[in-house]
Amino acid sequence: MTDLFALLIELLKLILPALVLVAGGYYLLQKHYEREDRLRTEQAQQTDKKGAEVITPIRLQAYERIVLLLERITPSNLLLRVSPMGHSAAEYHRVLLAEIRSEFSHNMSQQVYMSEQAWQQVNLAREEVVNMINKSFQDLREGSKGTDLAKLVLENVLTAEQDPTARALNFVKQEIRQTF
Repeated sequence: MTDLFALLIELLKLILPALVLVAGGYYLLQKHYEREDRLRTEQAQQTDKKGAEVITPIRLQAYERIVLLLERITPSNLLLRVSPMGHSAAEYHRVLLAEIRSEFSHNMSQQVYMSEQAWQQVNLAREEVVNMINKSFQDLREGSKGTDLAKLVLENVLTAEQDPTARALNFVKQEIRQTF
């Protein structure tokens, strides 16, 4: 019995220090991993903040460009900017549609920074302006002048309940206010 007891004490002398060493090592490793996790989280948060600092001005600039696009394709502004003088109605019709296409393609990349709903509103506004110009052109007599087309487009804008770009402009401005 004393031999068994002595053997048990010898075993405890060997196992107990090993258990203390394993527990201490586990504790130190656990603290190390927690610290590493905390550092990674802090770095990720700093990176997110830096990314937001970079992307926010770019997004705001994209919204500004889209507002400018909508203002430029608003029929009354478009007709003031693109003169009908010296053009037949057919030529002026092509020039107006080319101007809208050019403005739109120049700003197409801005959709990356906008919500899908805002970009859909911009597309819808463009389509409505194009449809209004096309309808006005179709309502003209053959051989009409560019000034006749401009007058008819303006008359159609005045008789419509709302400018074709107004809804999109309001939507984009509201989204800007909510986002920034």
